[in-house]
Amino acid sequence: MKLLVKFNLMFLLVMALGLAVSGWISRSLLQANAQEEVLNQARLLMEKANAVRGYTSGQITKLLETQMKYEFLPQSVPSYSAVEVLTTLQKKYPDFAYKEATLNPTNPRDRAVDWEVDVVNQFRGNATMIESIGQRVSATGPSLFIARPLRITNPTCLQCHSSVDAAPKTMIDRYGPNNGFGWQLNEVIGAQIISVPMSLPLQRADESFKVFMASQVAVFLAVGVALNLMVWLLIVRPVTRLSSLADRVSQGDLDAPEFETGSKDEIGTLAASFTRMRTSVVQAMRMLDS
Repeated sequence: MKLLVKFNLMFLLVMALGLAVSGWISRSLLQANAQEEVLNQARLLMEKANAVRGYTSGQITKLLETQMKYEFLPQSVPSYSAVEVLTTLQKKYPDFAYKEATLNPTNPRDRAVDWEVDVVNQFRGNATMIESIGQRVSATGPSLFIARPLRITNPTCLQCHSSVDAAPKTMIDRYGPNNGFGWQLNEVIGAQIISVPMSLPLQRADESFKVFMASQVAVFLAVGVALNLMVWLLIVRPVTRLSSLADRVSQGDLDAPEFETGSKDEIGTLAASFTRMRTSVVQAMRMLDS
């Protein structure tokens, strides 16, 4: 088997092992980074929702107090405004879904479903828990979610949600007397939840992985070509010439030229040894002839 063939077989083996190891490590890192990127975007959307809630409770609710005496306006409710704004943002971020999942909501659209109830109960059972991140299986496949607790910290919220008797009549007329009451100060009544399909971070990770692996293969191939040229120029070619000269001398060709090389590496040492051996063989053969 030729030297270059052996070299290339070893190089291909090393390349395959290198690609396998680097591919496994890079894929894991890329998936983790893509997931973290999606979670950061979800956190940004969560902060937008909180900004809308703060703006509504701080400025809009007061402006609508007079109208609320004649008709209940859901636009005065911070959670309603946040959901409406985030629903509008979904046109730009269609993969992200926002919900203020509540155990006992006034608006039926905010009622928590089975897995959301579990998330809310986690916050209710752990007062120090400020964020929850997890995965669940949805109808469209695996889904990633990030959640934060909805806690009653503003006493003015209890004006509408403490009891039916204390609630505005216009709100009772709109939503009825059966939901959204019995809330208490500092109680966790729900959770802000942003969900995103796992396919989104996985897709981003796969795209980056393909680019990375393609660049890795290109680098390995370029290095392989360069190494082949170096091996051929520095090893294969001089060894082939030296082998040819040795074959001529072994067959009695006393006029075979000397192997000339200016290098002082291993090939140069081998060439010098061959030259000394050739001189000794030629002298011995001439002595026999005489």
